[in-house]
Amino acid sequence: MGGLLSKMTDLFDNKILCKNCNIIMKPIEITKNGLVLRAVECSKCNYKILHPKDEHEYNNFVDLKKKKFSVKMRFVGNSYAISIPREIVDFMKEQEKIMDNMVKLCFEEFGILKLNFACHKNSNGNGNNGNEHNNHSSLNNGNKLKIR
Repeated sequence: MGGLLSKMTDLFDNKILCKNCNIIMKPIEITKNGLVLRAVECSKCNYKILHPKDEHEYNNFVDLKKKKFSVKMRFVGNSYAISIPREIVDFMKEQEKIMDNMVKLCFEEFGILKLNFACHKNSNGNGNNGNEHNNHSSLNNGNKLKIR
């Protein structure tokens, strides 16, 4: 069985013909909710097909996003700490996303805190060493998670 799996290739490594126009579709990337999904698109009729694995992972993300978690807040030293549910951490690790030990935190609105686990890059592509002042705009700098 292991030999069979090692010989398998990705469906998107092959030429895919449009079901409407019968022409070869071109690979593209589609961004949905900050996730970059692989797809192919017909240049004539704009018909698109999402990569099945990416579509499955996107659906997992949507399901996870719908859930509400109740977590404990604990006093640790001079700060408060919360636990992040394993389900969220596991999803992020499944995406082969490099998780930093540092996350960005800010007030989104009164009573709402925002944690950003995205890659810490500023607008010119340099890493953020944590010494910069951050506001909402730097937390929403367009970081996207690629599904592969």
